[in-house]
Amino acid sequence: MDAVAEALTALAREHFLPDAERGQAAYDGPLPIGHGQTNSQPRTVADMLRLLDVRPGQRVLDVGSGSGWTTALLGRLVGPTGTVIGVERVPELVAFGAANLVSTDQPWTRIEQALDGTFGWPEEAPYDRILVSAEATVLPRSLVEQLVADQESPGRLVIPVAGEMVLVERTGSAERVTRHGRYRFVPLL
Repeated sequence: MDAVAEALTALAREHFLPDAERGQAAYDGPLPIGHGQTNSQPRTVADMLRLLDVRPGQRVLDVGSGSGWTTALLGRLVGPTGTVIGVERVPELVAFGAANLVSTDQPWTRIEQALDGTFGWPEEAPYDRILVSAEATVLPRSLVEQLVADQESPGRLVIPVAGEMVLVERTGSAERVTRHGRYRFVPLL
């Protein structure tokens, strides 16, 4: 079993859903978590995490953390020597996600209230990895700039853009952008 499959097994989706949705946790589709937001389809989450290629000890930013499930999964992948910062714009979901994270006993993870007009969490950049679980219409340059720019170990950003899953790899001043299939997400505002 690879690290992503192990994390998905260890951190059951049902614990990150509202009570009314927990019976549907095995459904391989998005489920509502309130405020017009969803808990993403498990297969899509697995695809994104594998594309992100998270390693133990890395610093990771989780944009659109919602119920905290992806933040917790990322926390499992980086382990106690890493750091995961989730960012969410809906205050009620910040509280819901943070409460869900507490039960995972991963003090190296947290969720912050997104700042108006700001993508990501630039004050603690750069990040080795950035995961975005909401769809942008164009690639946000401000998120790319929050990635490490290391020749030895490229920073990686995974984000749905205009219906396609995009991977950005940043090394030094160079960037490589590849596309990895069609997906649907709630909009990144």
